[in-house]
Amino acid sequence: MFIEVLKSKIHRVTVTEANLDYIGSITIDSDLLDAANMIENERVDIYNITNGERFSTYIIRGEAGSGVIGINGAAAHKARIGDLLIIASYASMDFEEAKQWHPSVIFPKDNHLA
Repeated sequence: MFIEVLKSKIHRVTVTEANLDYIGSITIDSDLLDAANMIENERVDIYNITNGERFSTYIIRGEAGSGVIGINGAAAHKARIGDLLIIASYASMDFEEAKQWHPSVIFPKDNHLA
């Protein structure tokens, strides 16, 4: 049996950009991606702490050290500049393997690694 478990989480980052005129996705500072063990084009779920919205999209790698958290395309209706987000990705794995699994979770300060 396979189950989905939390793979990676970026906890409490602030939206710095919202661009409706874009195809879609979320742009995330490369330093945060690397620290959270996430990659470009990976599917992520976005949990908006500020307004309760939840949505899924894919990652675009942003400039390292920029602190960018950019919501692009139609999702920009679900998150505004200044909103606090949790960004999570999940992995499918064998039930026994999942019992030993430890996700990568980071807690950035001001959208940068502490």
